[in-house]
Amino acid sequence: MRCYNCGENLEKIFSDMPFKVSNESVVIIKRLPVLQCPNCQEYLLEDIVMKKVEEKLSKVSVTAELEILKYVA
Repeated sequence: MRCYNCGENLEKIFSDMPFKVSNESVVIIKRLPVLQCPNCQEYLLEDIVMKKVEEKLSKVSVTAELEILKYVA
């Protein structure tokens, strides 16, 4: 797949990514598989990955300021 920003081929990597789930709550998901451009660092989450992320985020307590989860396929 090509980068929508610069046209370079995207590479599959693992990254730790933050998601804001409320005004005062952030969840970091560790070792998330992403497609990232080696040229401009733009990234893309595949649909199946985003679906699993949404499932995990729906179960998170928004009372915590910060929560760290591991992505498990």
